[in-house]
Amino acid sequence: MSALSPFAHKLAQIPTQQVSVVVDGITTHYWEYGDTATPIQLVMIHGFRGDHHGLEPIVAEMGADVHVIIPDLPGFGVSEALASPADIGAYSSWLTAFVKAIGAQGSVILGHSFGSIVVGAALAADLPNERAIMINPIAANALKGPRGVMTRLAVLYYKAAAALPAKAGYALLKNKAIVRVMSETMAKTKDPNLRQWIHEQHDQYFSLFASRDSVLEAFETSVSNDVSQFAPGISQELMMLVADKDDITALPEQKILASRIPGTRLEIVEGVGHLVHYEAADFAAKNIRDFLGLPASS
Repeated sequence: MSALSPFAHKLAQIPTQQVSVVVDGITTHYWEYGDTATPIQLVMIHGFRGDHHGLEPIVAEMGADVHVIIPDLPGFGVSEALASPADIGAYSSWLTAFVKAIGAQGSVILGHSFGSIVVGAALAADLPNERAIMINPIAANALKGPRGVMTRLAVLYYKAAAALPAKAGYALLKNKAIVRVMSETMAKTKDPNLRQWIHEQHDQYFSLFASRDSVLEAFETSVSNDVSQFAPGISQELMMLVADKDDITALPEQKILASRIPGTRLEIVEGVGHLVHYEAADFAAKNIRDFLGLPASS
């Protein structure tokens, strides 16, 4: 029996439409939420192997009075992939072009996980936006430190999936047991319904990608870069929403990153890991509304 979505009722009350735009020759699909008669207030960039669905719980908790845009990153969901090599410079350029294409230069830019690296790179380059939010940012290089060995094993997994014949490669990438291990590792909630719902979300959306090669390139880009390398070039107003049980980037590393970007607002939620957008969507929504200068939602 499927789990009940904790956010479906609230999300159903928010006007939503799917739109697409051609950015640098590729089609990017994005979803628009809330009052479209007002200027875009928030552009949200999801993480690796996700799509726009992953950030919808935060939209649901923020309410219908916030005008939000969530694209599927190139190569994920239903958006076309970037041309190879899809390095961090390519993702950064895409984000800047996307923001300009939809007229969102005055909005706050938000990135979760891998999305935080894309946002960080763009902020340090030529993204015109003056304010940003990072949720579960990748604050340290995944190929270094105590998790480096596991990360290199994951790189071999993606390379194997790309090298195998098409049918076998796709089967490996979409293997439900492997996806479930990833999901179980990240989920920290003790709520059985929420935990099951998170697993079902990963089962449904973790395997929506353009090709095996594009997934491999995106993974290599995600693990060979981190926000800290762009910190010296980030001067925009920044808020970081982090969790004390995050296995991807530990809390001390998050605090170091915040200290390297002057004026950063750091908010910490306890008992949550890398899935703040699922397990603490209310915490994220409350702080985002405050950052946007909006009153608390009723």
